[in-house]
Amino acid sequence: MDGIIALYKERGLTSHDCVFKLRKILKTKKVGHTGTLDPEVAGVLPICVGRATKLAEYLTDEGKEYHAEITLGRSTTTEDQTGETVSEKVIYNPISVQEIEKVLHELTGEITQIPPMYSAVKVAGKKLYEYARSGESVERPKRQVQIDELKRLDAHEITQAHPSFQLRIRCGKGTYIRTLAVMIGEKLGYPAHMSALRRSKSGFFKEEDCLTLLEIEEKMLARDTSFLKPLELGIQSFPKIELTEDLHNRVLNGALIKEDELFSGEVVSASPVALLFNGKLVALYQKHATKPGIWKPEKVIELA
Repeated sequence: MDGIIALYKERGLTSHDCVFKLRKILKTKKVGHTGTLDPEVAGVLPICVGRATKLAEYLTDEGKEYHAEITLGRSTTTEDQTGETVSEKVIYNPISVQEIEKVLHELTGEITQIPPMYSAVKVAGKKLYEYARSGESVERPKRQVQIDELKRLDAHEITQAHPSFQLRIRCGKGTYIRTLAVMIGEKLGYPAHMSALRRSKSGFFKEEDCLTLLEIEEKMLARDTSFLKPLELGIQSFPKIELTEDLHNRVLNGALIKEDELFSGEVVSASPVALLFNGKLVALYQKHATKPGIWKPEKVIELA
């Protein structure tokens, strides 16, 4: 069993919970997710099965879309609605739509984030949430993340009675939406937290493409595996080369390939490239680090 599943992860489940349950449903051990979603976050979670697990890291790199609720006036230990209150500030004067739009514009593009203490980022071999739970403080590494779009989904002033607003976020990998909520609050002069979150898109998969665990289980009972998407969906953004039969046999054996054999003399700067035979993904090849004009296997997907 090989392929990619567009799973809709429901609230209350960890990403690992989903993998564990799918291993039982599919009766296979080779199952992996493509990026952690917090238990309180619902939404799109692509799952790789069988040979597709070799593509998980590339699916993780693809862009994401979220629908978030940002609440001003209170910050928390976890930067979301599950944490204990750290600080509060009454919103005496309404915050206009224009003020929020200005801040959203300032935070669009490449920005610097400091991951929350309650996160799985590792420092000196230990996860930040482990430091947090033991009451230890540690310097957190800054990271650059890409925010492609911040779009307000409602249009009201923010007041003490109505301190929350809805936001659509399109971003690159590694972005912490919780931290983004805090950053928005800081620019507006208020403590803030992320009060709700749903991932509406991950890479090439949207909510409408997804099935729940129960729906997948029902399809398996009916011997319907149409929910398994082909591996080729995972490499849509890669340059693709259709192999000859001779090259196909060599690639299966992990051979080094000359650039002009792969690209017919054309110089290709992008790496890796996806190699296909009869339209099916065979391998991912990348430029050799020390041998100019030579490409080597990064991942061989098809078994020889």
